[in-house]
Amino acid sequence: MNPPALARPVSSPLSGAWLTPLELGLLGAIWGASFLFMRIAAKDFGALPLVEIRLALGALVLLPFLWKARKAFTPKLWPKLALIGAINSALPFALFAWAAQRAPAGIAAITNSMAVLFTALVAFIFYGERIGARRVVALAVGFGGVVVLASAKVAGANIGGAVAAGTAAAFLYGIGVNMLKRHLAGVPAGAVASATLSCAALLTLPFAVAVWPSQPIPTESWLAATALGVLCSGVAYALYYRLIQRIGAARAVTVTYLVPLFGVTWAWVLLDEPLTLTLVSAGALILGSVALSQQRPA
Repeated sequence: MNPPALARPVSSPLSGAWLTPLELGLLGAIWGASFLFMRIAAKDFGALPLVEIRLALGALVLLPFLWKARKAFTPKLWPKLALIGAINSALPFALFAWAAQRAPAGIAAITNSMAVLFTALVAFIFYGERIGARRVVALAVGFGGVVVLASAKVAGANIGGAVAAGTAAAFLYGIGVNMLKRHLAGVPAGAVASATLSCAALLTLPFAVAVWPSQPIPTESWLAATALGVLCSGVAYALYYRLIQRIGAARAVTVTYLVPLFGVTWAWVLLDEPLTLTLVSAGALILGSVALSQQRPA
């Protein structure tokens, strides 16, 4: 998950030395669990029906933000919201759900962290922003991690397709974040999240209905799908925007380091997925590259 930063930090009397680490840890745990929930539910729902449930429930949870800021959403704004909803939500969610059908949850969680590097790369290629030598090195290291990850096998099966899907989803997040920064700056972030999720849900709906599973879906998968929408796409976004308002985007984005750690841990503990040397090595390379890219010049 890689939502945009559209608000400036504001001071809060509630903020203390303990509150920020607690909220960042909670957010990392929730977003890390999204890959666990996808792994559980995708096999029964299929990618598109699962994504539809996720988008619709997430939009519903965030609807109060949209209602509060409804006057800011002019008719001319909705085509942009629909396009961004497709790029930043519908397509990457579908790719991650597809990957969840074919590879352990930890694989998608690790590739997700590449979104930070792709955001810088897209800004450089399409908008002419300076990328700097440090980020060039970080991109090279990150891609090296992706190659290592793609070369791995789980139970003798190649997971290269799932790695490619997760990496493509992270790249779409990079495009989406840049579009949000340039086309929706100044619009309340929580309302933007609700609007883009709503648009994405409408765009996905006919495809989800066309492939909706005919067989009964187990209760476990329904619970996982509901948690994915309500908790990981609704509550988590609201928590993230609260963090941005209170501590700023630069600090809030550090949750990127926690998501794959929690994602791999949840899958290992709750799904008994293997924690291999290749997985650890690739994760270290990718997370190390993200950390390198976020360092400020001395």
